[in-house]
Amino acid sequence: MQIAIIGTGYVGLVTGTCFAETGNNVTCIDIDEKKIEQLRLGKSPIYEPGLDVLLERNIKEKRLRFTTSLSEGIENARVVFLALPTPPGKDGSADLQYVLNVAESLSKIITKYTVIVNKSTVPVGTAEKVRNVLLQKLDSSLFDVVSNPEFLREGVAVEDFLKPDRVVIGTSSEKAKKVMDELYQPYVRQGNPIYFMDERSSEMTKYAANSYLAMRISFMNEMANLCEKTGANVDWVRMGIGADSRIGKRFLFPGIGYGGSCFPKDVKALAYTALDNDYDFQIVNTVMQVNERQKLVLGRKVKNYFGNDLSGKTFAIWGLAFKPETDDIRDAPSLELIRELLDAGAALRVFDPEAMENVRQLVGDRIYYATDLYDTLAGASAVIVVTEWSEFRNPDFDRIAELLKHPAIFDGRNVYSLEKMQEMGFYYESIGRKVVNNGIIA
Repeated sequence: MQIAIIGTGYVGLVTGTCFAETGNNVTCIDIDEKKIEQLRLGKSPIYEPGLDVLLERNIKEKRLRFTTSLSEGIENARVVFLALPTPPGKDGSADLQYVLNVAESLSKIITKYTVIVNKSTVPVGTAEKVRNVLLQKLDSSLFDVVSNPEFLREGVAVEDFLKPDRVVIGTSSEKAKKVMDELYQPYVRQGNPIYFMDERSSEMTKYAANSYLAMRISFMNEMANLCEKTGANVDWVRMGIGADSRIGKRFLFPGIGYGGSCFPKDVKALAYTALDNDYDFQIVNTVMQVNERQKLVLGRKVKNYFGNDLSGKTFAIWGLAFKPETDDIRDAPSLELIRELLDAGAALRVFDPEAMENVRQLVGDRIYYATDLYDTLAGASAVIVVTEWSEFRNPDFDRIAELLKHPAIFDGRNVYSLEKMQEMGFYYESIGRKVVNNGIIA
């Protein structure tokens, strides 16, 4: 099938590359000339495991190409995906200017029946808005507008696309339904469902899914904070409730708050949608409040131990991305921690396998960007674990203890066991668990 993808951000690039992988001819379109040139050379502007291999292969096989020309890109397309930014405004509402502007441009150049698919995360009612823009210049027989939200987890997005739990498609058109069913059949051969529904329900499904997962994270963070006050261990609590089939094990790990491109933006957008429809969505509002408060937990622990004035002290920060296996720092807890510690007078030495350049663009040279995790330790008073990258899970603790001024670790992701920290003699604070101090877990 001939497919066009408008927008080569995270969603657009993964979507286009994975469609090409199953034999479709895909053209990805973007106004950023530098990015398009980079992509033509097979170089991905984002870090996503497995994407670079598929990108190179499908470019070589001439199933995937890139252009800055909208008219050229959609010329033969049967389906056009809109994978455009929908950034949140100050009130939390999603900004639809990019989606609607492209819809207007498409209305001037479409000459045959085309399925227009909203792949971006958009508010309820966006499909109708896109349809109304297209109708200003196009006959209704020349297009259908479909809602097809993505459920891609950064770090495993390629796998999620190629083997989805489910595909959600919102359309009231039988003609568009047949096209979309044909397009997605190769990805659901093992029996996972394609759910066809109306456009508004499809749009709401995306917000509901992300907001519910964000709620689970925030709930466990609140439980972790309560566990610290009562002397309970949140690890046991998590396992105890996760074994309940009604609850399940996923998204129950406590930490220092969620971040990334989806959860913060989508929770805000759902809250705005509720407000716009005169509904007080109290749970969603509380989730946002809990998450912002949780991002301050590590900084508070460090200050409680070393004092509010951190002048003259250096800290090693391990991990900057909002989660492992991505370079995404949007709404990452690390940014709040960096700001807080710098404001308190601390010097920071940071390391992340993928996200350092993105942080450098925001923070500049106010912090030291280390060559590896041990390079962060020179002159440091403590290690602060922010992102649970695999290479942080089993480091050389003897070397860490030797290089640190104080044998102290503040773990925002509960990477290490209390027993190991006790054995190694570290002062150790984590989330929702007891403190290890002087070889005693208390």
